[in-house]
Amino acid sequence: MRALVLGSGGREHALARGLALAPSVDEVLCAPGNPGMAALAECVPVAADDPVAVADLADARAVDLVVVGPEQPLVNGVVDAVAARGRLAFGPVAAGARLEGSKAWMKEVLVAAGVPTAAHGTFGPDDEAAALAFLDALPGLYVVKTDGLAAGKGVVVTESIADARAAVRGYLSGAAFGDAGRTLVIEEGLTGPEVSLLVVCNGDPAGACALAPAQDFKRVGDGDTGPNTGGMGAYSPVPVAGPDLVDAVMADCVVPTLHELARRGIAYRGVLYAGLMLTPTGPKMLEYNVRFGDPECEVVVPRLRTDLGALCRAAAAGEALPPVEFTDDACVTVVLASEGYPASPRTGDPITGLAEAAAVEGAIVFHAGTRRVGDDVVTAGGRVLAVSALGPTVADARARAYAASDRITWPGRLRRTDIAAGV
Repeated sequence: MRALVLGSGGREHALARGLALAPSVDEVLCAPGNPGMAALAECVPVAADDPVAVADLADARAVDLVVVGPEQPLVNGVVDAVAARGRLAFGPVAAGARLEGSKAWMKEVLVAAGVPTAAHGTFGPDDEAAALAFLDALPGLYVVKTDGLAAGKGVVVTESIADARAAVRGYLSGAAFGDAGRTLVIEEGLTGPEVSLLVVCNGDPAGACALAPAQDFKRVGDGDTGPNTGGMGAYSPVPVAGPDLVDAVMADCVVPTLHELARRGIAYRGVLYAGLMLTPTGPKMLEYNVRFGDPECEVVVPRLRTDLGALCRAAAAGEALPPVEFTDDACVTVVLASEGYPASPRTGDPITGLAEAAAVEGAIVFHAGTRRVGDDVVTAGGRVLAVSALGPTVADARARAYAASDRITWPGRLRRTDIAAGV
């Protein structure tokens, strides 16, 4: 089987590596890829966000399976375009991708499906007064989200009513996130541990299969301080998310959601990412994403024993999924970011120590925001690398991930020092 991975980040590097190791996959292509992905697959300079260009590439290279990494191509309809050519694509069609493309629509689906979630309200550009009044009625922890895609950064969680009101005004005016924020969702703040559950779906609500849970770290600073980011690290397995919890989330949240989508004519195929808060009254759904999480993918896929190519192909074809098994090893990833991330990351700095980091036992260095300039690999984004490591326990994997990341340097390199601490 020839597989094409769409995207250029750490998630896509993890998927490309997993597919390259899969017995069912003979060749991996990446579009557009990155320097790390180029070390294990051919990278083709095609825009992943352009459905027609991707479908043309799949035809030209006789691709058997397109595996979509980022959310934007899914929202743009890349799966629809590839399927129209008679080829398999792993990911939801555009109608299903609305779960991530519109947080307001996602909340509507959750309510219709009876899925536990936070109290919330949706507001448009002419609803500022109503939005501010809704904020004032909340008990004191405020969550303000863009309706549209914002690269994982369109969420403000604050105890300050002044900051929440400022976020509402910035979003609705378009000053903060343009059109993505002109419609917003305000939620009551929930408390408890967060858990990410990635679920592989084949279009049949009864056939969905949960992968190993993971926990990520959203804020830029130690102790969960500073602004939200796309994610500064993650680990798997998660002690508080055992089989009983996974079964409950599948029964109470994921399967009802898939049935509601089916009622609306959407046979969901691909990955459904359930972002959960384990509140004192039980799990509640914070959000759905329609692709592998990043950096969760960098700790879940390296633990996967099951053939990733066979799993994705079966889901895309609407067939029964193969049994999903994971190694007993734990995995931890530590994100290395550029100075100024997330607001204004500096780019273009040469990176040193990549080979030395990869030599650490159990370590895997995933490229997230890099590019090659001559003989150098340089920073090319906010999140630059996801340094993962496998180990017998979370503590062992954590020690290896930090030992590997210690060997990588560039001016202004940032990282959190408390990823998976005390687990």
